[in-house]
Amino acid sequence: MDSLGVELCHKHKRRLDKLIKLNNTPIEAIHLYYGLKDAGVSPMLEWWDGSKSVDIAFSRAKLNIEIDTDYQMMTHDQAMNNLEEAMHSFQNGFTTIRIPHTLIRHYLSETVTSVIGIIEGLKLNIKVV
Repeated sequence: MDSLGVELCHKHKRRLDKLIKLNNTPIEAIHLYYGLKDAGVSPMLEWWDGSKSVDIAFSRAKLNIEIDTDYQMMTHDQAMNNLEEAMHSFQNGFTTIRIPHTLIRHYLSETVTSVIGIIEGLKLNIKVV
């Protein structure tokens, strides 16, 4: 509880420590992940989309969530990389949203509610084949 802010057994704590080390997963992504699980949805933490690891994903709703932790002046290269990542997601039928880490840190329940609303809206628009 002290290190990650969520209650975990020893086994799950070790798994998350390994995931954080491997993917540089923000603590806020873990908080949002467990907040969404507690709200009854099934997110995937550090999901591989074929080209990179996504902080949180909902494959059935085709939603990727990235947690932004760095808020200094964005360079042209960073902005272009973000735009290209969004383009690749859209080309593969996915929507990518970026959520500031401070929003999760200070307004977790409101963030969870908004993400659930986005998921519901996306599911309404997915064509059933």
